[in-house]
Amino acid sequence: MLNFLPSTILFALSTLLLILNTILWSSLVCVGGLFKLLLPWRPWQVLVTRLMNTFMWAWATWNGGILHLIAKVEWDVQGLEHLKKDGWYLLISNHLSGFDIAAQTYIFRNHIPMLKFFLKKELLYIPLMGLGCWALDMPFMNRTSPEKLKKNPKLKGKDLATTRRSCEKFKDLPTSIINYVEGSRFTDAKRKRQNSPYRHLLKPKAGGIAFTLSAMGEQFDALLNVTVVYPDAPKDILNAVMHGKVHKIVIRVEALPVPDVDAEQYFSEPEYRVAFQRWLNQIWEAKDQQIDNLLTQHQQRTANYNDKVLS
Repeated sequence: MLNFLPSTILFALSTLLLILNTILWSSLVCVGGLFKLLLPWRPWQVLVTRLMNTFMWAWATWNGGILHLIAKVEWDVQGLEHLKKDGWYLLISNHLSGFDIAAQTYIFRNHIPMLKFFLKKELLYIPLMGLGCWALDMPFMNRTSPEKLKKNPKLKGKDLATTRRSCEKFKDLPTSIINYVEGSRFTDAKRKRQNSPYRHLLKPKAGGIAFTLSAMGEQFDALLNVTVVYPDAPKDILNAVMHGKVHKIVIRVEALPVPDVDAEQYFSEPEYRVAFQRWLNQIWEAKDQQIDNLLTQHQQRTANYNDKVLS
């Protein structure tokens, strides 16, 4: 569309449009949050939440439209065929950029319920942001540090109970929750600092996903293993996207059985935790190889194309 314009103009245009898009739909979500607060009747709140999810769907759709406007992007997506809009899913994904959320909400918006993100309980008290996230039924969780647990053993189990209460609302509406199990966006510097055994990933952290599965694992229809790759993007992916310099986005989705996690065993038996971590590490090993294969295929196609052009 407008990718013929200078990158500085594309950056200014995309920034303006993304801000306006976010302000519009987040404002409507906050208004919905006020209605939910004023009338705390569960059937009414479920109805309002459906409307809030529609607003989030619109935000994601407009984000895709903005990207289409500023860049010619090829979406290479596989694995959406058997997903359901009325299902319950837990997603785990690698994390490369602040753009990941926009890309994933856009791709999944017509295939599964709108994505929810586990948030720290402290975010609930941030003006407007907390109200908007609460209106969207984002689950808030409290994580007590090991130090506090040692000082006050009575707190043991309280975090899990808080998470379960937060997830009770999901019984009324189909829900998808995403967890970036690396805990941080990938950079090569972080990988080296971590001494990660993977080429394209940080070490996965099992605690968050185990916490989620022990709280509401029986509700999920499948665990979706999501892999995101930007094969032609520089290191600063979000900046490149907004300058119209990202031309291909690859997403692979693999549906896995939902593992059964016993909360009491996980939080009290080291062997149980080690076994669960090993299971997650195996998924991450396969994901690392998949990313390497996708990057190699892209490099080979690019090299073949350049050879044809030069010949």
